[in-house]
Amino acid sequence: GSKNNSGDMAAQPPKPKTSPKSIKFLFGGLAGLSAGLLRQATYTTTRLGIYTVLFERMSKPDGTPPNFFLKALIGMTAGATGAFVGTPAEVALIRMTSDGRLPPDQRRGYTNVFNALIRITREEGVTTLWRGCIPTMARAVVVNAAQLASYSQSKQALLDSGYFRDDILCHFCASMISGLVTTAASMPVDIVKTRIQNMRMIDGKPEYKNGFDVLFKVIRKEGFFSLWKGFTPYYARLGPHTVLTFIFLEQMNRLYKVYFLDS
Repeated sequence: GSKNNSGDMAAQPPKPKTSPKSIKFLFGGLAGLSAGLLRQATYTTTRLGIYTVLFERMSKPDGTPPNFFLKALIGMTAGATGAFVGTPAEVALIRMTSDGRLPPDQRRGYTNVFNALIRITREEGVTTLWRGCIPTMARAVVVNAAQLASYSQSKQALLDSGYFRDDILCHFCASMISGLVTTAASMPVDIVKTRIQNMRMIDGKPEYKNGFDVLFKVIRKEGFFSLWKGFTPYYARLGPHTVLTFIFLEQMNRLYKVYFLDS
């Protein structure tokens, strides 16, 4: 059995190369999970709450929903407010997930989202929690406006083509197109947001002065189309999200019409 044993010993050393990294990645992911959940909880609930309230306010007494521009405006307002509330969790999320990629001496090593929030406040001041809140809000406005506008437009175009009825298939196709438009519109804003929230001080000065500075530097260093780098995975993430949102919304609208407007 000894021969077998020494064989085992010889075969073992290469192993640890991969495992700590994958474990670290897993824990980085899990660390980020608490922040991600908190962000979803704060952002989504605020957004939906505000959207619903404003929607009710703007609807006419006879139940006619607000027109398209008002809808877009409500969506933008709700998105921006939700983004503002969700920013601290987002800053924590971005820092926690990018921590694993930093060299060991620069790691921040937050244990969970609340630890991150407390330490950021203590070490860098409470305003740091809202760093990048303007690009984050800008992104929310862009995403919400692009989603709503492109969805309404594509749905109208599909219906006008005569090939589609107002059914789930039509909603699905319209929301896929909307997802494409939204992805294209929001990626540059997203890059700005992430870079600002993750930036370091260089010689006592912040790396970027503002959002336009980020865009300018990225275009200059990495080329114009690098703003849309990773379009496919991004779309793969945003596409289904857009589709589900709109199909859900349409079904709710249908039920609303059936139960409230015809009674």
